[in-house]
Amino acid sequence: MESIQLFAVASRQAEWLSVRQSTVSGNIANANTPGFRAKDVTPFDAVLQNTTMPMTTTNPLHFTDATADRYVVESEVNEGSAQQLSGNSVELSDELMKEGMIKRDYDLNTAIVKSFNRMMMMTVRKG
Repeated sequence: MESIQLFAVASRQAEWLSVRQSTVSGNIANANTPGFRAKDVTPFDAVLQNTTMPMTTTNPLHFTDATADRYVVESEVNEGSAQQLSGNSVELSDELMKEGMIKRDYDLNTAIVKSFNRMMMMTVRKG
């Protein structure tokens, strides 16, 4: 029987979300560290483009993110930031917004896997 790719994609995204969560948490933990540079990870669609299962688009404007060719990158120091004096590039509001996006993406991933699992279980007849 051929494996179901949805579970492979969901597993890969869960791993990616874990890496992103660790990266963002590290940024928040070092918010007061002088000279620390905030980091982030490559968007998930770019990670999938480098696998054997490339994502397809229905519109040529999909997946046009300019940061898609990078993996973990350092943020630039914001010139208007109060943290500029220390050389720190962590913007807590941005990092907290990323935390919310990670939670939303993880919840969506989990809901899709649960729904797909329920659909599969409905097709199995009890004997």
